[in-house]
Amino acid sequence: MSEQQEQSSSDTLASADTLTTDIAIVGGGMVGAALASLFACANPRWSITLIEAFPLPTEDAPAYQPSYDDRSTAIAHGSVALLQQVGVWETLSQYATPIEQVHVSDKGHVGGAVIDRHKVGVDALGYVVPNAWIGRVLIRHLQTLPNITLLSPAKVNKLTPVADGARLQIQAEGQESTLHTQLAVIADGAHSRLRASLGIDVDIQDYRQTAIIANIGLAQPHQGVAYERFTDEGPMAMLPLGGSVDGRTCALVWTQPTEQAEEVLSLPDEEFLTRLQQRFGFRLGQLTGVGKRDSYPLTLSVAKEQIRSSLVVMGNAAHFLHPVAGQGFNLAVRDCAALAATLAQAGDRPLGSLSLLQAYWQQQELDQQATIHFSDQLTKLFTSSKLPQAALRGLGFVGLECVPPAKQWLTLQTMGKASRQVML
Repeated sequence: MSEQQEQSSSDTLASADTLTTDIAIVGGGMVGAALASLFACANPRWSITLIEAFPLPTEDAPAYQPSYDDRSTAIAHGSVALLQQVGVWETLSQYATPIEQVHVSDKGHVGGAVIDRHKVGVDALGYVVPNAWIGRVLIRHLQTLPNITLLSPAKVNKLTPVADGARLQIQAEGQESTLHTQLAVIADGAHSRLRASLGIDVDIQDYRQTAIIANIGLAQPHQGVAYERFTDEGPMAMLPLGGSVDGRTCALVWTQPTEQAEEVLSLPDEEFLTRLQQRFGFRLGQLTGVGKRDSYPLTLSVAKEQIRSSLVVMGNAAHFLHPVAGQGFNLAVRDCAALAATLAQAGDRPLGSLSLLQAYWQQQELDQQATIHFSDQLTKLFTSSKLPQAALRGLGFVGLECVPPAKQWLTLQTMGKASRQVML
């Protein structure tokens, strides 16, 4: 879809009394855009409307320039296969850094676990991609698809369930209009206003931790190695960036107790790097630079309902995980693929049919529970100084190397292949 077509879509919305669409997705972030791509791949005849509150990239947008202050995502091997199927991976791979190995260690305890792509028999365990590129490539792809309508910037003021679907009150260009859909998908983030307006409660567990995000310069190439390091303050991750194994930048996720995060954030660059080097060690050699630092509080948030008739909650609105082990986006992609595959079997049933959505949920419930439990327990076990957790920590990664089934399970979880794989 061209910029002119996109503008025309907004103009039509603002002038019509009621528009109709088969599927409406509220939220044009990485999950919403990936879901729209998967829907379009599953059935090109579906009409899909993606609604995003912020402006989306256009043909006239300036070229993206890499910089230190980009947040990045580890895309697991299983997610790459899905992105290949919808036709975006060839472009996205140009900005992706392959993960050759994953090193997992626990500060103060011997041993560790090493997952090597050669032993698994894959080209890469996963890839690290700046979020800015993920969003840009996905939106560019959607703009080429004839059955996708992008509404941006546009705001959903109200979502009302009706007998044959859902009705959305949308504000665009200062005017309100109505959009009727067979299926509405809420994918507008962990603090979803729409989810709350529908009375869908959320279980929230506060980890009392804050994630500090920054890109770190290195004196030597990272060689495509991703590090997960557990400390008494919380886990930290260093993910390889730069497009190849010769890159000299890593994406840092450094978990701090909330009460001391502000002090670490405010350190001068040299002191920040010294503190980080002390905690992380010299596995990547000398740390030479730090970009813009950002932070966000860490919680485990899980919606108590993810499906209703004509309604699905997806992405961070459905489950927001601790970033340790990089499970959040990859779980969401599997959810998206499972929903698209289930709806492709709808036959004559409406896309919002409760029986269809229940079939989707029955398929994904176990995957969600296992992945959320893995992320949550990994965080608690390896940040606790209390017994018996402390005793288990002393054996944890040594045991993984000594027990092949445990090592294999960790490998599959890391690659996003611990659950049943869904392809369209």
